[in-house]
Amino acid sequence: MRLVRAATAGVFFMACSGAAAAQPNEAAYKDALSLRERTMYLTDGVADAAVWSNDGSHFHYRRTEKDGFRFISVRLADREKRDAFDHARLGGAIGKITGDTYRADRLPFSEFALSPDDRAILIAVGDRRLTCALDTYVCRPTPAAPGRPKAIGVLRDLSVPADNTPRVSPDGRYVAMVEGDNLVVRATGDGRELVRSGDGSPANFYDPETITWSPDSARVVINRVRAGHRREIYRVASSPTDQLEPKLITQLYPKPGDVIDIDRPILFDLAAAKQIDIDPALFDNPYQLGKVTWRKDSASFAFTYNQRGHAVYRLIEVDARTGKPREVMAERSDTFVYAPRMDHRDVDGTGREIIWMSERDGWNHLYLVDGRGGRIRNQITKGDWVVRRIVSVDPATRTIIFAANGREGGDPYLQHFYRIGFDGRGLTRLTQADAFHDVVFSPDGQHYVDIYSRTDMPPVAELRRTADASLVDTIEKADISRLLAAGWKAPETFVAKGRDGKTDIWGVIVRPADFDPTKKYPVIENIYGAGFDAFVPKKWWPFGFHAGGDEVVGMQAQANLGFIVVQIDGMGTLHRSKAFHDVTWKNVGEGGAPDRILWHRAAAAKYSYYDADRVGLYGGSLGGQNALGGLLFFPDFYKAAVAYNGCHDNRMDKVSWNEQWMGWPIDESYSRSSNVDNAWRLKGDLLLISGELDMNVDPAVTMQVADRLIKAGKDFDLLVVPGADHGVGRSEEPMEYVLRRQYSFFVRTLRGESTPKFNRNDATPPARAALTSAN
Repeated sequence: MRLVRAATAGVFFMACSGAAAAQPNEAAYKDALSLRERTMYLTDGVADAAVWSNDGSHFHYRRTEKDGFRFISVRLADREKRDAFDHARLGGAIGKITGDTYRADRLPFSEFALSPDDRAILIAVGDRRLTCALDTYVCRPTPAAPGRPKAIGVLRDLSVPADNTPRVSPDGRYVAMVEGDNLVVRATGDGRELVRSGDGSPANFYDPETITWSPDSARVVINRVRAGHRREIYRVASSPTDQLEPKLITQLYPKPGDVIDIDRPILFDLAAAKQIDIDPALFDNPYQLGKVTWRKDSASFAFTYNQRGHAVYRLIEVDARTGKPREVMAERSDTFVYAPRMDHRDVDGTGREIIWMSERDGWNHLYLVDGRGGRIRNQITKGDWVVRRIVSVDPATRTIIFAANGREGGDPYLQHFYRIGFDGRGLTRLTQADAFHDVVFSPDGQHYVDIYSRTDMPPVAELRRTADASLVDTIEKADISRLLAAGWKAPETFVAKGRDGKTDIWGVIVRPADFDPTKKYPVIENIYGAGFDAFVPKKWWPFGFHAGGDEVVGMQAQANLGFIVVQIDGMGTLHRSKAFHDVTWKNVGEGGAPDRILWHRAAAAKYSYYDADRVGLYGGSLGGQNALGGLLFFPDFYKAAVAYNGCHDNRMDKVSWNEQWMGWPIDESYSRSSNVDNAWRLKGDLLLISGELDMNVDPAVTMQVADRLIKAGKDFDLLVVPGADHGVGRSEEPMEYVLRRQYSFFVRTLRGESTPKFNRNDATPPARAALTSAN
């Protein structure tokens, strides 16, 4: 074995000679675990997405520089660059709050928002929210916004008071609030009571946080809520830092099939002092109701309805005089409507014309809808490509700016931005480079900052004019020469056909730093097969937002121990056709594995070094479910898996995405996808990892998998990390320890080699305060 040193960067990569890769030693582990920290500061001019000032006079962004980061502000008038603030002074101001010391080029936040007057910044430092004045450099804790939290977005935490701040009408003459679970409206002048509902109760209460006044102040809408089932789950903190005895932690956590809050909008007419109940037939079984939006003429209001089970999504308009509702537009599906993607815009605030997003032709596109007649006037965009989001709608020019992918050929996941007329004519591409574009428009829409890159193309940041997409200035062009000198290589994009023999499946291949094409390497797949996005990296920044194995550099670290590491978007993930997406329906346990397996075999057919007979998986959260699912449902292909904080049984996880993909009511499909019910199928090698205080996925489900494996007589490894949350091994401590366990597991199971005896190393006892038993 020889060690190769990049003299210009001081970064070491291990290189081996001989017929087979050398067995990793402790130094190799140390190199792998420190790779991110050693390489992420070897770039210059890599820019994050821009943020415009409120007045549109300038924008700011974070850029990399030697050994750190710096926040830059650019004035639109002359494109002058300057520091967004005094980095050293701000670091000192933050340190006075946190008690820590910060380098000026490594401040403890990656983004900030500006206050409304642009004179202060709002940042998050760990769990703290701070507002820091840029004239005095004094930071103060930012109070949390008042309000009652909603567990998983569907169940109000009634142990927390709602924000009952009086809501004043637009004309200032009236004030609305809730008293004793009922709505009360009074005159602001003399306190005279105009309206008081009488049907509120603790189990069917009026929610003050949903009060919405009509623009003419003549009417008010508020939701009456039938409270759902208060499901609580429990965790035991076995090793708290402030006492000897364990602690019990309780969390409000609705699960699939639970009774959730049922919202009903109720209309009140002030002049008639009348409550108008709205017929709920069009929204009788809500998973969620959207926020009420009044038309600017006050003649009606509208809201969206996402039906429980996610098969119906409606835009509903209510006549403000009669309270009669009608369906303006709807999406229906035999599988699911993905509500988080649904978007619509009221063109001029009157409801006469609506820009509507729909997958009704098999691809996500835009339509112009007659809001009065409830019919489609014309399809605006069309083709075998996908609209991602509406950026803006201009009623004066009757044009739309939107983001989309798949139209330009090549990689179908690369995002571009376009302008088009309401009539579907004049489609103009605003982004030209063959790359993934992040575009942020100025408040007046006249300019935009475009930052574009690919996994093999460092970012370029440009300022352009919206009118003709012309270049105003190149703001940054990344320099990664130091990183390349250290031996960095971009992942390879690889494409193979999916299960239908026609659809392209896209992924990336990461090779060891000392890669030798004459050798044979076992393969590890980084898996996350959720329907709410696509996950194979498309942008350049390889260091991600975690320090664990999720991002490209984490895959590289694992690869450097003698593996090929890949990531693949199989069918069932987002940003392709509706048919592609539908594969996940009642089928979460599959995770697109048939497509991914064909991809592996295609890679092995092309590359002799690619050993498709030794393939393992690792993933966290749903990826943890996918990783174990690979062993259970496809045991003839996958041989080993590390499953971090896996969901494992969709009945045990949160109500939200599980009902979205697995449906409602609960049926046998939940059991078919369950790693608990199918644990008996295990053939390969398995390492289960769970944070005992996971507040995202109920950690009990990992123990239920373990229980079924034990009862089935299966051998497996289990690591429960005391005090750890959902990001154990990926974004929180003890990161190095947990990643080392993953690395060693794959070295043993896929390479068939022994691992270093880390227990032989000297250790010092950790400092621990004197503790007493809990009272």
